[in-house]
Amino acid sequence: MPRKKPEDLNKPAAAPAPAPVAETKPDAVVVATQDSTTRKVKLDLEVDTSVKDMGPNPYQRVIHLARAIDAWRIFPRLFLTVYIVLLYKCVIWYMNLPNPTLEQSGLISICRCWRGMVWSLHRN
Repeated sequence: MPRKKPEDLNKPAAAPAPAPVAETKPDAVVVATQDSTTRKVKLDLEVDTSVKDMGPNPYQRVIHLARAIDAWRIFPRLFLTVYIVLLYKCVIWYMNLPNPTLEQSGLISICRCWRGMVWSLHRN
């Protein structure tokens, strides 16, 4: 788009050419008032509110299993058990090193600090 000159800024903008209108029947009726900021729209809407008996829920057994797993807290306990085993193996590995480096000490420190995250998963 070309840049306007300063003297052309005060001139009113030219009205755009009207676009060709296709003859179609609208689905909705729009009633416009004199002020074009408000409009009323009339729509036809069909909603089926009848109650249908679909029989027993085919997923009831899966829902019961999901509630049992949630009540028994299987996944948090599994995560805690895996964390304890991995921490034990990391500590044994670290204690068998003849001369641990700073990076190896950092790894053990990070593994030890995961305890808070794992414990919060177990508690919640």
